[in-house]
Amino acid sequence: MNILYDERLDGPLPEVNKAELLKTLQHALPDLDLLWREDELKPYECDGLSAYRTTPMLVALPRRLDQVQTLLRLCHQYHVPVVARGAGTGLSGGALPLESGLLLVMARFNNILHIDPAARTARVQPGVRNLAISQAAAPFGLYYAPDPSSQIACSIGGNVAENAGGVHCLKYGLTVHNLLKIEVLTIEGERLTLGSEALDAPGFDLLALFTGSEGLLGIITEVTVKLLPRPQVAKVLLGSFDSVEKAGRAVADIIAAGIIPGGLEMMDNLAIRAAEDFIHAGYPVAAEAILLCELDGVEADVHDDCLRVREVMLQAGASEVRQARDEAERVRFWAGRKNAFPAIGRLSPDYYCMDGTIPRRELPGVLQGIARLGAEYGLRVANVFHAGDGNMHPLILFDANQPGELQRAEALGGKILELCVHVGGSITGEHGVGREKINQMCAQFNSAELTLFHAVKTAFDPQGLLNPGKNIPTLHRCAEFGAMHIHAGQLPFPELERF
Repeated sequence: MNILYDERLDGPLPEVNKAELLKTLQHALPDLDLLWREDELKPYECDGLSAYRTTPMLVALPRRLDQVQTLLRLCHQYHVPVVARGAGTGLSGGALPLESGLLLVMARFNNILHIDPAARTARVQPGVRNLAISQAAAPFGLYYAPDPSSQIACSIGGNVAENAGGVHCLKYGLTVHNLLKIEVLTIEGERLTLGSEALDAPGFDLLALFTGSEGLLGIITEVTVKLLPRPQVAKVLLGSFDSVEKAGRAVADIIAAGIIPGGLEMMDNLAIRAAEDFIHAGYPVAAEAILLCELDGVEADVHDDCLRVREVMLQAGASEVRQARDEAERVRFWAGRKNAFPAIGRLSPDYYCMDGTIPRRELPGVLQGIARLGAEYGLRVANVFHAGDGNMHPLILFDANQPGELQRAEALGGKILELCVHVGGSITGEHGVGREKINQMCAQFNSAELTLFHAVKTAFDPQGLLNPGKNIPTLHRCAEFGAMHIHAGQLPFPELERF
């Protein structure tokens, strides 16, 4: 069973005549690849969050910048909503199309334009795969640090739109920390250059504003990223624990000791068993939790840090701490973690992936809370996450063929995100808000803050044509969700009916 996105939830969208729009676009862009038949449109009805599906009115697959400019100008002229899509790997419904809109697929913008080993930069088009950047930079001893689990497939444009992270973001930062410059087009087709190849650019930091904006402000057409030299050495420790609480305490203790690992990941027993059956990484399947801690840098420092991390894990209650014997075992350890999401498919026909972020000190309590909520809703939850920066990825297992299970999974996911906010965290760390978490935005932000978000959106897109109904909820929606914040004893918008 799939949930169809109801566009009316966030206000009416303009009526668009499909035949007239198709004729207009074909006349203006005779060499543009346009899809409009039902069987052609179906592959684009969802992104990586396949529970939500909508068939787009039209799909455009441009190859050139001038085609994108013309498309945007015509959509602006005729008030046609536009949703941008990269590789379609997003997990929050951010690229969910609209029945009355154009889906702008940027996947054919997939060229690496220039690698500058001296400046340690790469200039690429938005459809280039994340991993392809590191592969192109490898002959120069360089790589691109952010490494989401989907890096073999996800596009750099999508990474910028979602501010993606990855296993190594604890030490090397999110996408925003590894960007120098982007080229974008506004809904009017105007070209903007945000950032520079210098250390800093004057004026407001619009580069940071666009990073994570989920396609609401403009269309990314080019990206310049920083490249880093490959570490001299990298070693991985695997710590086994008989409880997730002990593993959570070990995470906080490692950071408190002043150690910043290249990566610090945690998996619970459900995820361990699934990954081991799938990848045969050498995980201890009897453990209730494992920590993967990678330390990189120069040989002497890494050796000392390995000894310190081993001691911290043992003091926190680890039953065993193993160091990867060689590079092949190190790669297997990480392969198990990076394939944990697909491995869960061996345990359940469907799963729903959450993306909350919490302070590290709250890890033990939040993990206990997730277990309680899972029992309350009668659904299993596997925990696989970036423990070092508190970025949780609870995987809620369900069967969409069982009536009501998808709705229970959604409700449980919402409660987990609200728990993250309650302990001082956020509803998302790297997957974005999209459609999936739009209700929980009402729980995290008050009406004044949401109004500012809408003001920023309006400054770039006055008609609200770029990816409408995503990321920023209307205040009416928050009222319906029951999460309007009361300020000074006054309920905002008292004239709105509460449901």
